[in-house]
Amino acid sequence: MSQRQSIHIGTSGWNYHHWKEVFYPTTVSAKDWLDFYTKRFQTVEINTSFYQLPAEKTFENWRKTSPQDFCFAVKASRYITHMKKLKDPQQSLEKFMSRVQILGDKMGPILFQLPPRWSYNPERLNAFLEALPSDYRYTFEFRDSSWWKEEIYDALSKYDVSFCIFHLAGELSPQTVTADFAYVRLHGPGDAYQGSYDQKTLSEWAKLFKKWAEQGKEIYCYFDNDQNGYAVKNASMLQEMI
Repeated sequence: MSQRQSIHIGTSGWNYHHWKEVFYPTTVSAKDWLDFYTKRFQTVEINTSFYQLPAEKTFENWRKTSPQDFCFAVKASRYITHMKKLKDPQQSLEKFMSRVQILGDKMGPILFQLPPRWSYNPERLNAFLEALPSDYRYTFEFRDSSWWKEEIYDALSKYDVSFCIFHLAGELSPQTVTADFAYVRLHGPGDAYQGSYDQKTLSEWAKLFKKWAEQGKEIYCYFDNDQNGYAVKNASMLQEMI
């Protein structure tokens, strides 16, 4: 795998009506937006799955209609992360995993975004990590900084699970890589999901991604600043720098 092939850049979601005219031409109907998107990017992060798990036929359609080399990262259900807070992993994971596995070889990492006011709970995390099926890639976005410590990085490393690096509302998490891949979420340079990253900032990310790729890491980066289509603009800019 070349350095360029090991760096996957896309956006968090694609079904945004306010991207019409900004990204999607008026001549392209909403049902064809994913097809339009896949001609410009090779990966996307499915985030609707956080709120409601898509139907089996929806996952089947995404798999069948996307290019052979396309990759879907999937955000885990809030039932698992926010309601259960990782409790009873076998029970909470069963339905979710049975649904997302329909993506087959187009399946990318699964993202578990933990609540911003749920603090450090290593026992709960370790039990959850132990229960995860070993045939997929996983990443954890710890919104509460109490989780940002060596004990947690070591626990993730043990299972080759990625610490999700993120930038949100002016705060940058540690840039710690705990697996054979790095997972980065960029939520916007200003308020959450707002604003456009400048050339200098994107250039710094490009250098870091190239460095990790040289170390044999695969990189997944998703822009979540959907305001005014800035996410697709920034993803395109970063792609050109790689």
